[in-house]
Amino acid sequence: MIVQGCDFCAIGSGEAPATIFWEDEDNMAFFPLRPAVVGHTLIIPKSHFADFFGLPESSLSSLMQAAAKVGRGIQRALSPDGMNVITSAGAAASQSVFHAHVHLVPRWAADRFGDIWPPGEPCAGEVKSEVAELLRRELRFG
Repeated sequence: MIVQGCDFCAIGSGEAPATIFWEDEDNMAFFPLRPAVVGHTLIIPKSHFADFFGLPESSLSSLMQAAAKVGRGIQRALSPDGMNVITSAGAAASQSVFHAHVHLVPRWAADRFGDIWPPGEPCAGEVKSEVAELLRRELRFG
């Protein structure tokens, strides 16, 4: 399925230009318009799903396998010191294009990307226990 007005659907269908450097039957890899660092790559399913929560298991598995394959290629080609693999779901998580995608961000010591985690405060043990129980229940019966 392709959604009119979706930038990534337009790229996936060949209607919009992009520097696509890998694809298979279900997914493709290309550079974003404003990469965070050299080699920053987006992996998208060619079919439209708003985010990773909407992906059927087979599509999710295919997308993650594609991300691993392309990530290994980036690792071999650019020899970064590390790599972030990021996906966001929803505006609160900074998702700006509502088509499921994975960012592969090669990282070098002291690159311009910076830290991705803010300094955190320890969470009280009782809060962790309560949330863990909620999640156990949901995952057992959900």
